[in-house]
Amino acid sequence: MSQPSAFARRIVSSAVLAATLGLSGCFGLAVTGAAIGTVAVLDRRSIGAQTEDETIELRGARVLNESVNKDPMASVSITSFNRRALLTGQVPTEEMRAQAEEIVRTRVPNIKDIYNEVEIKPVEDFAASARDSSLTARVKAGLVRERNVTASAIKVVTERNVVYLMGVVTHEEGQRAAIVASQVSGVSKVVTLFEYVTDAELSRILGTDRPENQKGQGK
Repeated sequence: MSQPSAFARRIVSSAVLAATLGLSGCFGLAVTGAAIGTVAVLDRRSIGAQTEDETIELRGARVLNESVNKDPMASVSITSFNRRALLTGQVPTEEMRAQAEEIVRTRVPNIKDIYNEVEIKPVEDFAASARDSSLTARVKAGLVRERNVTASAIKVVTERNVVYLMGVVTHEEGQRAAIVASQVSGVSKVVTLFEYVTDAELSRILGTDRPENQKGQGK
């Protein structure tokens, strides 16, 4: 039985994620242009960083598919948040794992850091990818329900039941998000790859430190 490509796995993951979120009732509204715009505003990255992250993922996927992912025994994916790239997936050798990182580092511009979490293991099948997508959806739903976490500030990636959390958060938010993810049934491990900021830095990012946004406070 042939193994799914990284691209095919992403298609399945997206479909399962959408179905799971829809069934959970967390996102009952249709995704419209206005909704997408709202998500962009709530994102703690700059618009420029969001655009660069999309470009990094597209270019990264292309160069990986042109190289290591040509091997049927390899499947490497790239996720970028605030110009920090996470590599996940499986390859047959340590040499290929290092090759994947080197290709991304040298052929994809504007990356600040690379987290290489690629494993030396057989490629996941579709069933395993679907389980990972279901876990991602349930972790996201848990973050939405958590009052002390801003779910829109966190990106969730799951690979072989291991959950990776990326985002711009305070230490308190990061700790709480990790706890929420670890409590989801089926999650074997939580890896936090957060970019931590202080409360003051977060206020500057959100613009809440501006005088016009402080009217009425302290009354």
